[in-house]
Amino acid sequence: MQARRIGRELAVLGMSQFSDKPQKLEQQDLEGLISSAVRTLTVEAKDALETAADELKRGSNRIMDSETRAPDVTSARTMVEDAIALTQNAINRLGSALELPEFVQITNQQEVRAFSLEILSHTVRYLKEVDEILEEAMVAWQLKRLARIDRDILRTAVVEMQYLGTPDRVAINEAVELAKRYSGEEGYRFINGVLRRVVERSKISAKEAPPPVVSPQADSTF
Repeated sequence: MQARRIGRELAVLGMSQFSDKPQKLEQQDLEGLISSAVRTLTVEAKDALETAADELKRGSNRIMDSETRAPDVTSARTMVEDAIALTQNAINRLGSALELPEFVQITNQQEVRAFSLEILSHTVRYLKEVDEILEEAMVAWQLKRLARIDRDILRTAVVEMQYLGTPDRVAINEAVELAKRYSGEEGYRFINGVLRRVVERSKISAKEAPPPVVSPQADSTF
């Protein structure tokens, strides 16, 4: 499960570098996209550490100000609360940054890269069909108007459900978790809604599909 989760995240990050020109899409170096995604994660860890250090410094300054510059108790309490909030943010960022080295190490596992490549290759091959599925499931919105990361998370989920055999519930839950990490509250709610409509429409289409035609020879007995 962890390998597939990390492979999925790498695929989404790599997908963000897809060419917008259809004629160049099949010429993409998919292995190169994955390596670039790993570099993106490394930079993200560095940025998180720098931001955490800045928040800790600001929190420390707020505590000092509460002791020396606050005109009254209420102001001092507010400054301390601000300092606590900044410190908590810094701790959260440090926690995420400390997880990334292990994450990056796991990205080198063959299983992880194989799953990433599978998602990317199927996305390239079936991009037109995937985008049509998403367009039909979106209400009063257009795929091209979405933030790139939201669009790529949606594409990844549809590829998994339609072509890779991932259970609908698993694909949706994983997409929502990715959106929480890279998009935001409105983003993950929107993605959850779109993917649930994709599943509903798929079930309706399956019910409405005509039964397969059976050749008379297939029913004959000897």
